[in-house]
Amino acid sequence: MRSAVAWHLIVRMRRSSLLTGALIWQVAFVAVLFVAAIFGIFSYAIDKGNDLVLAQTMAMNMVVVLEIFYLFFIRNVFGTSLTWAAIRGTNAVWICVAIVVPAQFVVTYLPLAQGIFGTASVSLTDGLLIVGIGAVFFAIIEVEKQIRLSLSAPDDQPLISDVKG
Repeated sequence: MRSAVAWHLIVRMRRSSLLTGALIWQVAFVAVLFVAAIFGIFSYAIDKGNDLVLAQTMAMNMVVVLEIFYLFFIRNVFGTSLTWAAIRGTNAVWICVAIVVPAQFVVTYLPLAQGIFGTASVSLTDGLLIVGIGAVFFAIIEVEKQIRLSLSAPDDQPLISDVKG
């Protein structure tokens, strides 16, 4: 039975490198943004006079938020991530988010988990700041992707083949 869904596979030439210049750039760029956001929120918490445990908890939450935004970004490497189809993604993405977000709330706010993991409750204001930084991170990497794609030659784009199941 034929499926109505077409899967797009990226075809790489046999002798081509696994790590292209564009991929190395993307990894480095995202890594720099991650480090800036994580150490930025940690420094912000310390400068506000919060204790080390709360600053570490905020940094941990920043990592999780950045990873979630990056998950939605990476689902559409060669096109915009800001379409309804892209946001809907796959069920697996939403299942992961539906598991990770409540788990993060447990680790951050449940007293038993706080004792086990050495975390502290993050205020609503600081939590919104963390999500806001995640949204800015997403906007930056999405704009960078669109600029990179618009500047790349058509030959630099991977071959896409449709495989129908």
